[in-house]
Amino acid sequence: MPYNVETLVVGCGNVLFKDDGFGPSVINALEEYFADKDMPEETMFVDAGTGATHFIFTLPDEKWKKLIVVDVVEFDSEPGTVKIFSPHDMPKGTYQNAHTWPVEEPLHELAENIEVIIVGCKPKEISAPDVEMGLTEPVKKAIPKAIDIILEEIGV
Repeated sequence: MPYNVETLVVGCGNVLFKDDGFGPSVINALEEYFADKDMPEETMFVDAGTGATHFIFTLPDEKWKKLIVVDVVEFDSEPGTVKIFSPHDMPKGTYQNAHTWPVEEPLHELAENIEVIIVGCKPKEISAPDVEMGLTEPVKKAIPKAIDIILEEIGV
């Protein structure tokens, strides 16, 4: 299994649709952060794009103890606000990616056996179906906050 680690940090989203690229952008920033530092053992960062629901969340590894999902989440706050969510904060049918695939259902199932958290950022603009690359300013400024949360969650 390619994701055979205890802690998996998964960036979800599509970089073609403005702020929907938040998750992959955070993963890229984490990889840069650890370019000259030792990675925590048993931890992996994955830019899952839009495939996490089908290719990661539905194929868990028995070694997993913690899954950290990084994505945009619609909630009542200012754009660029970062918050930790439980998958149970996401009622079934309310947390979908840009292609309207439900994300929370496989996360609810995973949370029965492992710790699952969502590091969510309130988007300012999701351009789908129009292709517009690049994060808006408030979401771009939220990346360091998301990294701080993730570093704490992985014990760095």
